[in-house]
Amino acid sequence: MKRSDFIKQAGTLGAGMFLANESLAKTISHAQNQNPIGAGIIGCGDRGKGIMHTMNATVTKNFKPLAYCDVLDFRLDEAKQYAEPSAKSYRDYRKLLDNQSIQAVFIAVPLSEHFRVAKDAILAGKHVYLEKTMTFTIPEAMELVELVKAHPKQTFQVGYQYRYSPLYFKVKEMIDSGYLGKVSQIDCRWDRNNNWRRRVPDPSLERQVNWRLYREYSGGLAAELLTHQMDFIHWTFDTVPDEIMGYGGIDIYNDGRETFDNIQLTLRYKSQGIIGNFGTTLGNARDGYLFKIKGTKGFVSLSVNTGVYYPEDSIKITHGTVDGVTGATKIVQNSDGGIPILPEPTKDGTIYALEEFYKSIMNGTIPSSNVHTGAKGAICSALANESLFSGNIQHWKPEYNL
Repeated sequence: MKRSDFIKQAGTLGAGMFLANESLAKTISHAQNQNPIGAGIIGCGDRGKGIMHTMNATVTKNFKPLAYCDVLDFRLDEAKQYAEPSAKSYRDYRKLLDNQSIQAVFIAVPLSEHFRVAKDAILAGKHVYLEKTMTFTIPEAMELVELVKAHPKQTFQVGYQYRYSPLYFKVKEMIDSGYLGKVSQIDCRWDRNNNWRRRVPDPSLERQVNWRLYREYSGGLAAELLTHQMDFIHWTFDTVPDEIMGYGGIDIYNDGRETFDNIQLTLRYKSQGIIGNFGTTLGNARDGYLFKIKGTKGFVSLSVNTGVYYPEDSIKITHGTVDGVTGATKIVQNSDGGIPILPEPTKDGTIYALEEFYKSIMNGTIPSSNVHTGAKGAICSALANESLFSGNIQHWKPEYNL
């Protein structure tokens, strides 16, 4: 590709994406006072309250939190500050679903309950935003796909919020346009240095509050963290792994938990010629969120809201340093030779995800993160955990191609 064509194509892609985002923002902003969507939040833990906070903090205010639900009274008390005074609280989500003022529900319950609550919400005629990972088991994912297909007038979105970030759209465009050449390796980490526990006000509530630590309810670190990055790979390369191998253990916090606190997964995408390495530990926070995509022409290093492109030396020699990444007229390099992919950090991914959910409901379109893509993530999570606990390589089956 000629350097001039390379720059022109990149600039067009970038400008088109930002114009689309600006147009969407204007459309949503114009409609906000006319068509706020009545929303119910099912599950008022950290994630549920975070969604409510985002609803209230965004300028557009496309969703109006009219009701919220949790089985724990102290969670309901915590959620009050994010809801309007007239909002109703429920301990039984089925009663929330009976509320006819609720058009859309946001589901942020323990993973083991995702399928049951989502199924009931769809059958109740609601639009559904279901937090990742979509389902706990593979059969649940397969059944939910069929259920959503049978209700095409209802929007169903899965909460992989980074899927909607302009940064990640841009990286996908860069890969599609050949910036990275042939990609062969992907390295991902999401490390922390804490025990992953929540405060428990009463010992009897241990398993309800710290459900992520127990295999009866949780997919552990693979489901809660690493499927975000897996989902991006599925989307960008339109692929799924042929094989999944995992290693892990309770190596740091021997405190009665059942899910591993230290894992490493290797996913082999044979059709793409890619090896994906996905790891996380609760014993060291130095790397934090790390996402590296390596190709024959270049390398991308991503954080949650920023990214840097590093062209290979041969590309620099042939074409000069590429200034088409950001569409800028002047080349901007970091001290290490990297080129920032976007000129400034992106917003919280949940903001973009809620905008997409609103747009999909209003226009009757299918969101980028939908039941089919969500099923891929759920199946990968289940296979990863099967490998982690059995020690055996897991294989993708033809029936998983939903």
